[in-house]
Amino acid sequence: MTEIIKKSLRDSTKARWIALILASFSIFGAYYFNYALSSIKPMLESILGWNSEDFGTYTSAYAWFNVFLFMLIISGFILDKLGIRKTGLGATIIMFVGTAINFWAVKHQFADGAVVHIPLLGDMKTQVFWSSLGFAIFGVGTEAIGITISKAVVRWFKGKEMALAMGMQMSIARMGTVLALATSLPLAKNFTVTAPIFFALVVMIMGVISFAFFSFLDVKLDKSEEDKEKEKVVNADDEFKIKDILFIIGNLGFWYIAILCVLFYSAVFPFLFYANDLMVNKYNVSPYLAGLIPGLLPFGTLFLTPLFGGIYDKYGKGATIMIIGSLILILVHGVLAIPTLTLWWVAAVMVIILGIGFSLVPSAMWPSVPKIIPEKQLGTAYAVIFWIQNIGLLFVPLILGFVLNSTNPDVSPNKQIVKSAIENAFTDNLSGKSFTAKEIKLAVEKATGAAVDSIVEHASYQPISIDEVDTKHVESVLYESVLQGINEVDFSGNREAALDALIVAGQNNAFKVIKEEKLNIKYDYFYDMLIFLGLSVLSLLFAFLLKAEDKKKGYGLELPNIEK
Repeated sequence: MTEIIKKSLRDSTKARWIALILASFSIFGAYYFNYALSSIKPMLESILGWNSEDFGTYTSAYAWFNVFLFMLIISGFILDKLGIRKTGLGATIIMFVGTAINFWAVKHQFADGAVVHIPLLGDMKTQVFWSSLGFAIFGVGTEAIGITISKAVVRWFKGKEMALAMGMQMSIARMGTVLALATSLPLAKNFTVTAPIFFALVVMIMGVISFAFFSFLDVKLDKSEEDKEKEKVVNADDEFKIKDILFIIGNLGFWYIAILCVLFYSAVFPFLFYANDLMVNKYNVSPYLAGLIPGLLPFGTLFLTPLFGGIYDKYGKGATIMIIGSLILILVHGVLAIPTLTLWWVAAVMVIILGIGFSLVPSAMWPSVPKIIPEKQLGTAYAVIFWIQNIGLLFVPLILGFVLNSTNPDVSPNKQIVKSAIENAFTDNLSGKSFTAKEIKLAVEKATGAAVDSIVEHASYQPISIDEVDTKHVESVLYESVLQGINEVDFSGNREAALDALIVAGQNNAFKVIKEEKLNIKYDYFYDMLIFLGLSVLSLLFAFLLKAEDKKKGYGLELPNIEK
């Protein structure tokens, strides 16, 4: 009698790749929103009154709950206890809620000077606090979905194209980063500063729906393996226990890969938060085009990460790949740190090379974890690694923002002078001309952002110190100049055309005064780039330590993933 062998659904190439695409799209929106506000950093400063330290606080908030409340560790426990489907759906909903709070905070107009007192941290601007709180809640959901998808890939691709699948998953997610860097600023410039966040909300809803479809397919996978599961002897030792975390944290190879992770990602992700602003301030790239250069990094990884993952699957050399990636990181941040090298094409080339390094390390890092940690402990292992990574994502942006603000004390106060003068001139001119408060606010936003961005892009003068600036005099001169320019605008014709002309007049007249007064509104990123370089050097050290530990313990990091 011929025995009929029932195949698992994951043996179907089509099914497992559809499952991967559905699961990955749920994190696409997360990667978009993660960088949506980084692209509009200058507008947050010129329009909302933030400074670099506020921005550093906001970007670090992503890790608040994950680090201090151990939400990532808890997410790992939940994942290993409740499974992929329930954890993933919960995570996508949390991402949506956090994004919604952020949208409300940025859209809402808080009272001038309003602050919230945070124990141990002191006073924080109310808008920055609520925006950061939303980002922190969003961070909980994003990290939870990250470890969930990692475990889902292992479940569907173990013994098959696992590194390639993880590379494809990261590529789909990073399409969100590309989209954010390329479109957030144009969206904010053409509509309002909240437009990129609203777009993120829409994508988040689509992510929830996508993961629901994945869950349906995952249920079918369970059913296809029911017979095989019934044949297994139930062993209590196969279930995850809290004490298993002791095994994880006692594994030296695990620590090497976890520390390499936090160092490597801290040298890349926070760099992307500031990259648009770096391109404008150091390389004199137009604000409308600045996002295209950092966008080359994740765009390149769309193709290279799966490629390198496929190489790891077939030929191995995972630890060696991580060493090469770390060396590339050192090269890139070293070149970008050179103060006198300000050619935009050099920055573009370095970002492309950084994309290669950023493709190499993750393509080998994440598929290497299952070689070190048993599958029953995998959810918690990924959670601990992500938790350690979040410590870097918490403190590195804070340090970067503090250093940038401290080494450029003139920039934020000068931007506030410009904002105040333009706002007062536009309000006084338009209030009696039947314009709505919303129309006036939008005109002020566009004129302020355009004036500041233009002078940053084209400034060639030697700026004076803030101590030499007569604040009241400069603000008065700015006000009079802008008011004079917009008074000449003809409002008798098309209303929309008149507003556009008003914005151009305000921008040009503000530009003229800023240049004459030699206000410093241009950031020097040298010391921040040294921080990135230091992180890169340390990542190389731990890549070598990981390779030595693999050779000692025989994890098989240098061996292929595909079983023959």
